[in-house]
Amino acid sequence: MRAVIFANGQLTRPILLQPDDLVIAANGGTHHCLGLGIRPQVVIGDLDSVREDELEALSASGTQIITYPERKDFTDLELALLEAQKRGADRVLLLAALGRRWDQSLANILLPAALPELKITLLDDQQEIHFLRPGETLEITGQPGDTVSLIPLSGDAGGVSTHGLEYPLHREMLRFGSTRGISNVMLGNQASVKLGAGLLLCAVIHHMER
Repeated sequence: MRAVIFANGQLTRPILLQPDDLVIAANGGTHHCLGLGIRPQVVIGDLDSVREDELEALSASGTQIITYPERKDFTDLELALLEAQKRGADRVLLLAALGRRWDQSLANILLPAALPELKITLLDDQQEIHFLRPGETLEITGQPGDTVSLIPLSGDAGGVSTHGLEYPLHREMLRFGSTRGISNVMLGNQASVKLGAGLLLCAVIHHMER
């Protein structure tokens, strides 16, 4: 099952929902849903960014409201991801996870590293962020000239192989902290990245409307 989670950052890329999507709003992400005319199945968090009348209207329409105290060990977004996992989701599209606060943005970008059971994709305008774990292959659809950057997390990334990129890799090592994997370029409409060991962040920038 796919979950679509609206966070409280800047929403730059509304998405076409599928009929069986599980829609979750993390605290202030509720306003993105309301602005788009979307009724989330779940609103979760300490809810300090949502008015009581908004919560009452959503609850009356069937939305489940899950309230946590302000003093807690997890961010509202992490709570939303854990709730999605609890409800059986194995794929997540994460919207509005980036914004002006660098600490929150970095924490949101790295959240998928803590939840290996979920396949999480972050979407922001024409940019996508994916995570690869050992043995996984990411298939990328885009256009010639789109940017693909590979960033190792939690140490070196080994056995990295790419296909369809201007600067190919063949079972090579990307060192943690190195910029070697930044700003590769798609040669056609399809490309792929395969990881042998470690954890790899793959950022895709689409430079033209598809």
